Amino acid sequence: MVTDILGTALRDYLRGQFMSPLLLHTSYGETEEMPVDEFFRGPGDFPELEHVALSFCSGKTLDVGAGAGSHALYLQQRGMDVHALDISPLAATVMKQRGVEQVSTADFFNYRTGQYDTLLFLMNGIGLCGDLEKLKVLLRHCRSLLRAGGQLLFDSSDIAYLYADGSVTRPSGYYGQIRYQYEYRGNRGAPFNWLYIDQNTLTQLAQQAGWAVQVLFEDGNDQYLVRLVVR
Repeated sequence: MVTDILGTALRDYLRGQFMSPLLLHTSYGETEEMPVDEFFRGPGDFPELEHVALSFCSGKTLDVGAGAGSHALYLQQRGMDVHALDISPLAATVMKQRGVEQVSTADFFNYRTGQYDTLLFLMNGIGLCGDLEKLKVLLRHCRSLLRAGGQLLFDSSDIAYLYADGSVTRPSGYYGQIRYQYEYRGNRGAPFNWLYIDQNTLTQLAQQAGWAVQVLFEDGNDQYLVRLVVR
């Protein structure tokens, strides 16, 4: 039984053996195709938001949910001390094969190795917390991994637009809490929760947790990049 669905798709893509779409089943009713080549982009294909985030990285950096390692590779090539972390063992293997030098496999919430100047979560990586309560836990854990003056960089989106025309039923709880499930080559992984958070809610929660909040970039399509620094 295949359990590391995303990792399997990344491995097959790297080997040139990608044979079927990577599908994402969603709690709002649609099944989407995930473009796996997005995980293998070079700097020329990074959107402006990601270039801004990467330009703010400094010191010892942990790239969380690093996937195929594209952002870690970019920082590494700039001479930065960057460590890539992913929960998928196959993704970790892919990163090593692509040349990422420092790679670890772990659930972020159980990761306690080292102190960092920058924690980086791109491609809405902060969403791995799954819901607002777990986001509070994540913010506390991030503080434990940061050195004095350290920063947390991540992007997220306000997905209120999904429910704007009434065709999709708005959840009873916070509307940015989504349920996903990957499917690849006929195999489905375990369902998992993912969080998209609007700026106002994020700012309120982060400030309550003792972070200073700076919005660095907005793309005009409800996506934004934020920098959090411990006050």
